[in-house]
Amino acid sequence: MNRIQINKIKSLAGHQDCVYVLEHSTEDHLVFSSGGDGVIAEWDLRSPDQGRMLAKVESSVYALCHYPERNVLVVGQNFDGLHLIDLEQRKAMASIQLGKAAIFVIKVIDDVLFAGLGNGEIHVLDIKTLKTLKIIRASEASVRCMAYSKKRGELAVGFSDNYIRIYQLKDLTLKQSFEAHKNSVFSVQFSPDERLLLTGSRDAHLKIWSAIKQYELQETIVAHMYAINHLVFSGDGKHFVTCSMDKAIKVWDATTFKLLKVIDKARHAGHGTSVNRLLWTKYNNLLVSASDDRSISIWDINFNSSNT
Repeated sequence: MNRIQINKIKSLAGHQDCVYVLEHSTEDHLVFSSGGDGVIAEWDLRSPDQGRMLAKVESSVYALCHYPERNVLVVGQNFDGLHLIDLEQRKAMASIQLGKAAIFVIKVIDDVLFAGLGNGEIHVLDIKTLKTLKIIRASEASVRCMAYSKKRGELAVGFSDNYIRIYQLKDLTLKQSFEAHKNSVFSVQFSPDERLLLTGSRDAHLKIWSAIKQYELQETIVAHMYAINHLVFSGDGKHFVTCSMDKAIKVWDATTFKLLKVIDKARHAGHGTSVNRLLWTKYNNLLVSASDDRSISIWDINFNSSNT
């Protein structure tokens, strides 16, 4: 019989405030982070102690997006707009003010930048010029998360009014809108085959929706004690992880949606406060987590450990 073995590789303590966001790089072994201290840091998973600061902004950072086609890191600064960092030259290349609302999520698709704001607006910009193409005013509640389905040509957006709204990417028209949870929707992720949409909420529920059946609800799971802050799939699509305000990271089977493992402070020297973000990297399949406790943890999850 197989069992899962969890090994904590390292805990990184470079930030001076809550860490809210993690992001991939072009190189699998590099990870970006930021949070309440406004520092944008780069970490090398080959030598995780060797973190370095790329930039520092005046306010908290809730959103980072690496756009590999232009090797640009887009930073969403709280109340102070977007900043673009040229990663090849290691310097700021452009910035734009988007009003005074916090930026909670950024996604770039085919040179079009989508920024979700705390005032319920989605700002759509040309990443080359930062010219505004459109402002979608869908709600007065915050835009909290986005997921893109290339096969379906759809953008799923989660809001703090408990709704998920599905937009047709080609013309940005609203295709579907439904109340998904009983509280803010904090995370949306399409399954690797893009047939399912998984959502996590402040209501602590994990929900599975059928994208191929007009987002019909397939399953509801009371997954955590408190808010689900984020969820991500493994590279092979066989598993996914959720993290929560309850300080836990949970590992799930992506086919059966069964809970396989709980990573917490008592059992695995996990985080001491809310776990805000997860990143499942391609570098040795390591999982990275970020927390209100100001730390970043690196985890090796072995699914092929023999139980003897």
